[in-house]
Amino acid sequence: MNYSARFTGSSARCAAASSARCAASDREKLLIDLKKYIPFDSHEKEMVGKVISLIESTPDCFHNNSFPAHMTASAWIIDNGSTHLLFTHHRKLNKWLQLGGHADGEENLANEATREAMEESGLKSVRLAAPGIFDVDVHEIPARKDIPAHYHYDVRYLFKADKDEPLIVSDESHDLKWVAINEVELYNSSLSILRMLQKTITKLKQNI
Repeated sequence: MNYSARFTGSSARCAAASSARCAASDREKLLIDLKKYIPFDSHEKEMVGKVISLIESTPDCFHNNSFPAHMTASAWIIDNGSTHLLFTHHRKLNKWLQLGGHADGEENLANEATREAMEESGLKSVRLAAPGIFDVDVHEIPARKDIPAHYHYDVRYLFKADKDEPLIVSDESHDLKWVAINEVELYNSSLSILRMLQKTITKLKQNI
């Protein structure tokens, strides 16, 4: 009997089992990313802390029936020429916003943001422009019908896409529009949008 081969095979199986046990879950990876993320300012730092606290304290926070707050994922999409950003005229909120939505149980928020971007725009060219988290925001969503007012704990990722590819407006939007970077404030001048805009301008100077 080849005891050496038998021992090697057993060791390999044990190592594989140990690796599986040690592999971090998507939730754990997200927490690691959030804890090493460098906020833009003190306001964003406070929001990052709230997101970390929610994830650590609320097991079902990735489901949209978790109240008073749950996780969402957003896609901040810049065109390949780095001149325009893609906005959706949100049907329910009646605002021009970045694309995104509920996590729906998905704990890999980069994947969820990618899915939302493709579903809400019809773009097949969407791809992550930079690894890691781009922005974090906590904002209130007003009550609507039988859904109480609640908070979205939103993790945003930076994407690129082809501006010449046809857009397909989903049921969640009134319209989609590529907005010139220097005109974004005309469509939405909220602190959240302006913060992401400033980050974009900074990254463009660094040649994202």
